[in-house]
Amino acid sequence: MKPRIATLLVTLVLTFILAPRADVRAQDGHEFAPLQEKQVDYKDWTFKSLKDDMPVNLRQWADGKKLVLVVYFAPWCKNWRYEAPVLAKLYEKYHQDGLDVIAVSEYATRDEVRKFFGDAGAPYTVVVESDSGEARDKTTHYTYRQACGDKRNWGSPFNVFLEPATLNKDGAVLTEKAWVVVGELIEKDVDKFIRQRLGLEKDGDKPATETKRESKL
Repeated sequence: MKPRIATLLVTLVLTFILAPRADVRAQDGHEFAPLQEKQVDYKDWTFKSLKDDMPVNLRQWADGKKLVLVVYFAPWCKNWRYEAPVLAKLYEKYHQDGLDVIAVSEYATRDEVRKFFGDAGAPYTVVVESDSGEARDKTTHYTYRQACGDKRNWGSPFNVFLEPATLNKDGAVLTEKAWVVVGELIEKDVDKFIRQRLGLEKDGDKPATETKRESKL
């Protein structure tokens, strides 16, 4: 495991261990959601990077990548804290195969976001759309949540998968439809989806490593 991701995972685990008892009991309050294709009219955007405050344009950033996950999150949200270790695991597992992640911070200051990821920082790109709860109804995050029928108060996490090769090359709308998870990722289902989209499933959904091994027999 890469040191940077390992450090993040340890930090997240310690957060749960050292959290107040109320937070520990709340671990039963997951908000898992299915992966579904939705009509969202997902638009291009440019937000500033958490790392250096430089603008990051999604269309340019995604260009040439195989599969992209845009995840909207609030660092103080318990359900994002449940998802973050799963996301870090999937990123480490499939990044070399073509998966990339860009996380969009919502409703928190930059200092809060940096504190969440710790000294090592996030292993993937993080940008900031909003820095306070007062901005909620004005964010693109809120717009897409409404399009998907998300009834949660803050809607964190909110996951959108994009396949850059299929995105519109120009215009405001990148894609009319996208695969969306309106809540926490269900790891098993998303793992399978990622493998399929990256072309790693062969011969009736067998793991690629197993297929290669059988071909040598």
